[in-house]
Amino acid sequence: MDRLDIAIAGCGVAGLASALLLHRQGHEVTLYERFPEPQPIGSGLMIQPTGLAVLAHLGLAQAAVAKGSQIERLHGLNQLGEAVLEADYRHLEIAGLFGLGIHRGSLFELLYQAVIDAGIEVRTSHEIARSESCAKGRRLHFTDHAASIEHQLLVDCLGVGSPLVPAGDSYLPFGALWCTLEWPEDGPFNASLLEQRYEHAGKMVGVLPTGRRTEGGPREFSFFWSLQQAAYAPWQEQGLERWKDEVFALWPECAGILEQIAAPEQLTFACYAHRSWHSPVEQDLIHIGDAWHSASPQLGQGANMALLDAWALASALAGEGELQQRLHRAIALRRGHVRLYQWLTAAFTPLYQSQVKLPAVLRDVLLAPLSRIPPGPAAKAMLVAGLAGSPLSKLQLDMPDYEALAAIPSSIATRASSLAQS
Repeated sequence: MDRLDIAIAGCGVAGLASALLLHRQGHEVTLYERFPEPQPIGSGLMIQPTGLAVLAHLGLAQAAVAKGSQIERLHGLNQLGEAVLEADYRHLEIAGLFGLGIHRGSLFELLYQAVIDAGIEVRTSHEIARSESCAKGRRLHFTDHAASIEHQLLVDCLGVGSPLVPAGDSYLPFGALWCTLEWPEDGPFNASLLEQRYEHAGKMVGVLPTGRRTEGGPREFSFFWSLQQAAYAPWQEQGLERWKDEVFALWPECAGILEQIAAPEQLTFACYAHRSWHSPVEQDLIHIGDAWHSASPQLGQGANMALLDAWALASALAGEGELQQRLHRAIALRRGHVRLYQWLTAAFTPLYQSQVKLPAVLRDVLLAPLSRIPPGPAAKAMLVAGLAGSPLSKLQLDMPDYEALAAIPSSIATRASSLAQS
């Protein structure tokens, strides 16, 4: 394997994981980041077996589990109190299997500290405007009109808004308000569940336990409220109390946690895009993570897909052949899984985010009851775990040792022995 001079654009999950994997292969890696200090953007997320498999190979799985909260089941009720979202990891019959609720900041800290410890160069305050193909590879041009040296390979990990990909109108009508709050120790919520409540598909509120970001710090959770992009400005104008009344009407048990939200500024509005860039490989350039493909967070696969993309890139570069051949091989390793989840997310999103009632009626009356009939429970668990399409075997990744990981004391001291509905 030849040693390459590689530029990685972006210090997100895909960029940091790629930097670590490629550095360990012996490549010269330089990370470019637009912020003066690299930082995460966003609140909580779910690490599935796919993403945890990559973290395990990086030696970071145990630390991630210690910081996060072990999630055994996804549980959502409609406005009538009927269960319309049920996904239980136990139905996959893998000993100890769980999803990991974790704050994006905790995951970022683990990856970024590993990058720093490895001595990988991180060039901050370098906002990328474009790149150009040169005799020896790729040169980056920045918004301050400066330019980088020529790198033999450029890995685009700049996300949905990457300037290295043509802009497109791919943003979805629904986004979400997010915030991080302290876990209510004596509250009505179950620390082993991701819980959601719906009014048809037009309203959704959710609670995701995310563990601790700092040792000795408070346990936390991510609170989210589904909202159309067009409704964000009216939401800002209507006043916080009116919105709290709306949340309380849908899920009265939220009364206690709503007291923690004292100002609209505590809530961040996130919008999402659904697209797949049709040319993820260019000359001496590859787009991975959200720069290649992005989707609604309904199936919670974003960070996991990014980690798998980074692993596929490292695996392909370790092989034989010309550089362009290896880049195309990296995409080939991931294309089937990416396409499958792009399609599945597009199909499932209207069931939980739509102003039209028909998809929610279909969900409640037909799909939810049918999904309880075998093999429905196992299929739902496999879908949520990111394992549909067998991505790990294609990438020659082992399933994490969940029995060992489940024994790690997580931020929520003891996993619930009962999964009674809250």
